[in-house]
Amino acid sequence: MPRNTGKLSMPNDAAYLGIDLGTSGARAIVMRHDGKVIAEGQSAMADHGANHRDPKIWWAAVETALHRALADIDGSNIIALCVDGTSGTMIPIDGDGTPLAEGRMYNDPCEDTAILAKISEHAPQTSAAHGPTSGLAKALIFQEHFSPTKIIHQADWIAGLLCGTFSSDDNNALKTGYDPIAGQWPDWIAKTGLDLTLLPQVREPGATVATILPAMAKQFGLPKSVKILAGTTDGCASFLATGADKPGDGVTALGTTLTIKFLSNKPLFDPSCGVYSHHIMGMWLAGGASNTGGNVLLAHFSPEDMVELSAEIDPESDSGLNYYPLVQPGERFPIADPNLAPRLSPRPENSVDFLKGLFEGIADIEALAYQKLMELGGPKLTSVRSVGGGAQNPVWTRIRERHVGVVMVEPANTQAAYGAACLARFGMST
Repeated sequence: MPRNTGKLSMPNDAAYLGIDLGTSGARAIVMRHDGKVIAEGQSAMADHGANHRDPKIWWAAVETALHRALADIDGSNIIALCVDGTSGTMIPIDGDGTPLAEGRMYNDPCEDTAILAKISEHAPQTSAAHGPTSGLAKALIFQEHFSPTKIIHQADWIAGLLCGTFSSDDNNALKTGYDPIAGQWPDWIAKTGLDLTLLPQVREPGATVATILPAMAKQFGLPKSVKILAGTTDGCASFLATGADKPGDGVTALGTTLTIKFLSNKPLFDPSCGVYSHHIMGMWLAGGASNTGGNVLLAHFSPEDMVELSAEIDPESDSGLNYYPLVQPGERFPIADPNLAPRLSPRPENSVDFLKGLFEGIADIEALAYQKLMELGGPKLTSVRSVGGGAQNPVWTRIRERHVGVVMVEPANTQAAYGAACLARFGMST
């Protein structure tokens, strides 16, 4: 369902609430219209029980995070909220929204080869429904073992508890087989054996779903007029949190692995490299993940060593070592080659030079990744915002800036809940 067209003028004192349900807990952030955070709260799932697949624990963590965020502020200016959840986490529900089973998490694989074969047979190559952790595989499992009224995503369920309507969004629905270009659940899904009536209605992220239930408004001290908007995945919300909002804006996550996300004015797909596109804020968020990253650095240096050695690196010159740093053979993106061998020689005797070569090698892969997305039809890269542990190293940042060839912009925020609040602001302003 499309959003309303025509921009609305929001009052300057309007506030927006973002709720993030991550892998280990929940966070809530209240943001003013100008982007300033005025309150936040969080709660670990472990504080509510050991089973992170239990939807009751998800909701308990969200409740606690909301109460903590809203405890010391006047929430009367909050006009809308968005929820993000882990991509591909799903549950079956009855007609009242009650879960019929534990959730199957984003990384829970389907071990039924017959289900995977059906999806592989009928899904287009560009569909994100391929693979053992796909949402569609989870939906087929739930249909087989339960009698659900609907099969929905984690974020759908939390938002549904708040407003009484259990619908979804383009981003969470993507791995379940939703076609964001056509804007519908495609007919081929039925050929896998799934009853299409079990799937939720899908709205664009930021579209109005419903008004908050009176009981929920009372429980959390929110206005009865608060709008619940269609949400997104935690990954997309984290991207939005950085402030990237124009085609050509990129975000690099320098964690254990190297993850690239890139805003485009048209969808980009390359199944061989695991590149697919989310439809969000009228644009397309494309990306991929390399096997390089902090895992390679930590295989050779401790965090303390890296800080000490970085102080001796000249980021304005090149070592010429031309590494392709990997822990073991195999690469996903920007080169799709399960047998690609690491290139880590020659190794200089000086540890400073070796670390510099690793930094440069990962920066070259980053540059190649963005080049790949541009070759697939994306716009020219104009800026990169960096998140993750590696983003804190100014020497590496300067090396990356030179090798990627664009300015590295400081992220506005790094919390997915902030990105969800940004999406709520966008939804109410369009």
